[in-house]
Amino acid sequence: MKLSVGIMFSPTISFCLKGAFECAGERFEGQGTVKLAEGGAVLTTVAGERKVSLPLEFTPVDYESAEFELQDVVIGINFHWERKENQSFRGALRFIEEDEKLTAINVLDIEDYLLSVISSEMSATSSLQLLKAHAVISRSWLIAQIEKSAELEQAKADYKTETRTDDEYVRWFDREDHVNFDVCADDHCQRYQGINRASTEVVRQAIAETRGEVVAYNGKTCDARFSKCCGGVAERFENVWEPVVHPYLTKVYDAAVEDPSWDLTVEEQARKWITTSPEAFCNTTDAKVLSEVLNSYDQETQNFYRWTEEFTQEGLSDLIRERLGIDFGTVTDLIPVERGVSGRLIKLKVVGTKRTMTIGKELIIRKAFSRSHLYSSAFVVDRREDGGFILRGAGWGHGVGLCQIGAAVMGAKGYNYREILEHYFRGAKIEKKY
Repeated sequence: MKLSVGIMFSPTISFCLKGAFECAGERFEGQGTVKLAEGGAVLTTVAGERKVSLPLEFTPVDYESAEFELQDVVIGINFHWERKENQSFRGALRFIEEDEKLTAINVLDIEDYLLSVISSEMSATSSLQLLKAHAVISRSWLIAQIEKSAELEQAKADYKTETRTDDEYVRWFDREDHVNFDVCADDHCQRYQGINRASTEVVRQAIAETRGEVVAYNGKTCDARFSKCCGGVAERFENVWEPVVHPYLTKVYDAAVEDPSWDLTVEEQARKWITTSPEAFCNTTDAKVLSEVLNSYDQETQNFYRWTEEFTQEGLSDLIRERLGIDFGTVTDLIPVERGVSGRLIKLKVVGTKRTMTIGKELIIRKAFSRSHLYSSAFVVDRREDGGFILRGAGWGHGVGLCQIGAAVMGAKGYNYREILEHYFRGAKIEKKY
C-alpha cells in the first residue's frame, strides 16, 4: 500500500539522489536543485540546467537499494524545538507547486513509512510492547485519514473547520491542510523523518509482528489519535476536532484503577485536579521510561504532567495580538467558558479594553498563549500582584487517544500491546487489514 507524504515547502529545494532514479524517461543520480520559476521550475543537476514542468517525479530504479536526501528540512514547525536537518528517504521524490512554493513529496510503502514514524515519534530503543502499540495506532490513523479523504472527495463535501462571529472565533486543525498528499511529515500529522530514524531491530520487529494490524470499531478503521501526555485523563475527539463522536476516543482515566468521582468539566474540580498531582500512568519521572518516548529535542521540555507559565499583562496582550491577529487592547481577564472531560479548555473568553471574544478549540487556545504551542489547554488562570497572569496546566498535547508516556509506563509494568490499546481505545478491537 503506497502513500504520499509532504516533506518540505520552499521556493528552492536541494536534493541528492543516492542510486539510480528515473524521470521522464531519463536516468538521474547525484546532487540536484529544483527552483520555482514562471510556468514551472528550473532543474539543475550534474548534467546542467533545464526548464521543467511540474509535477516532477524521480522514481527509484531499485526501490530497496536507492534513496534520496533532502537538505535543510524544517522539523518541529512552530514548536520550541524547531530546527533544520538533512534527511534521507526511500521511495519516489515528487515536486509540485503549492502557494507559490515547491512542495517535496515522498511516495513510499506504508510499512516503510511506519519504520521511520515509530522511531521519530519516540525512541527507537523503546520496549517492544510500546513500539508494537504505536505501530498499530500509527498505521490505523494513516489508513483512516486516507479513507476519510476518499469519502470527502467522493461526496464533494464542503469541509469547514472554522466559525467566526464578532463574539466568537472557533477553529480546529486537521486534514484540511493537506489536499495534494496524504499526510505531512511533522507534528501536524505524524513525525516522519526518513530512514535515518529507522535504526534498530526492535523497531523492525514491532512493524513486522503487527503488519497490517489496525484498531477498528464496528468494522471500521479507527481514527487512532495520540499525544505525549494526557495529564491523567484522556480527552474526547469531538472536543478537539470536528463535532463527530468517536465512541473509542472518549474519557479514559490513565490509571489501573479509575476514579469516576472527578468531573473535570466543572471548574472547581478542574482547578483541584490541575493544581495537584493525582496518580496516573503518565505521572512519572522515571528517566528510563521517559527516554523511550522523548527524543533528544523532546527532552528539552522538562515539566509536562504539571507545568506553569507566567506572563506580564502587557506581554500577554501583545502575544495574543501577534498570534491571533486580533487586537483585544489590554487583556484584563481570561474566563473559562467550556471544558472537556480532561479539564482541557474548549472555549475561553478573552476580555480586553478594546473587545471581548470567546476563542476555541484547544489548539487555537494553545497558539494564543505561546509563540510555539502551549503544552496543553488544560490550565487554570491566576493573577499576579502586578496584574500579570499565571497559567497552571496539565499534560502535553491534545490528550486524545493513546497517551505516549502513559503507554510507556504500562509497557514497563508488563502490559502487552493489546492491553495497552484496549486501555486507551475503549470498545475497539485489533483487526488484520492486510
